[in-house]
Amino acid sequence: MTAPPEKKPSRSDDDEWDILGSVGYTALLVAGWRAVHALSAEPLVRDDYARHFIAASADPYLTGLLADPATSEDATAFPRLYGVQTRFFDDFFVSAADDGIRQTVIVAAGLDSRAYRLAWPEGTTVFEIDQPKVLEFKARVLSEQGAQPSARRISVAADLRHDWSIPLRKAGFETQQPTAWSVEGVLPYLTGAAQDALFARIHRLSAAGSRVAVGALGSRLDRAQLSALEATHPGVNMSGEVDFSALTYDDDKTDTAQWLADHGWVVDPIRTNPQLQAAYGRTPAQVDMRLDSIMRSQYITATR
Repeated sequence: MTAPPEKKPSRSDDDEWDILGSVGYTALLVAGWRAVHALSAEPLVRDDYARHFIAASADPYLTGLLADPATSEDATAFPRLYGVQTRFFDDFFVSAADDGIRQTVIVAAGLDSRAYRLAWPEGTTVFEIDQPKVLEFKARVLSEQGAQPSARRISVAADLRHDWSIPLRKAGFETQQPTAWSVEGVLPYLTGAAQDALFARIHRLSAAGSRVAVGALGSRLDRAQLSALEATHPGVNMSGEVDFSALTYDDDKTDTAQWLADHGWVVDPIRTNPQLQAAYGRTPAQVDMRLDSIMRSQYITATR
C-alpha cells in the first residue's frame, strides 16, 4: 500500500483551501473512506462518485488506499464509521423530502454528492455552500463523469466564517419556505464564535417547519489518545500523517442541542455513531466503541 503523505496543515484567520490542502483535504479523505466503504460486503450507503474524486485528485495515499483496500475490522473502522454518518444524513434528507420540504442547504458541502445520489422529489432545490476551489473541483469531476443532479442544484461559494447568508439569498434561497439544513462534520473546524454565528444565521433564515441535522464523528480530537488506540489496533489509521488536530479548535463552544432548544427548536434524542449502527441493524465493533469514546460522536436532528 502507498505510504501516507506527509502533510503539515495549519490554520490562520481567513485562510483558504483547495481540495488537497488544509480543511479541504478532510473532504477528500472522507470521500476516500466512502469509496472504501462502498467496497464492503454490505455497505450502509453507496457513493459511486467518491472514487472519481480520489482519481481526479491524484493523491498518492488515497489512490493507494483504493487500489489495495485493507479488509480487517480495524483497518475498515473509519470507512465504516463514515458510512454510518453518511447514512444518517441521507435518511434525514429523505425524511424531510417525504414530509414536503423542497428547499435544502448543505453547509460545508465538500465532496457531498447527495444532489446526485438521492431521489429528490420534483421541485426540490439543493444549495451547496463551500469554499470556491472545493466547489470548482467537485463540479469539474462530476461534469467529466457526465453526472446529472436529481434536483435543482445551486453552488454558493462562501466562507462560513463570514456572512454566507448574503450570497445564499442572492442565489435564490427563499426565507418563507421551510428548509432542511445539514451541518455535517464542520463544527470542529470552527471557533466557538464562528459556530454561534453559523447557527444564528441558520435560525434567522429558517421558516417554521424547517429542520436541521448536525453531526460529526468527533466533537474533539485528542491526538495522544488516538495514537494510543492505534498502538493496540495497528490497522486503524485515521489520516495518514495528517494531524487534523492542528485544524480543529478546542476553545469553549456552546452545546449545539442546548442552543437549538433555547431558540425554540424541538430537539430529538441525540445519538452516537454506535447507537446509529445499532439502529441500522449492525453490531458496533469493539474498535468502533473505543474510537467513539475518544472522539465523542454526536448526531442531532431538530425542527423549528
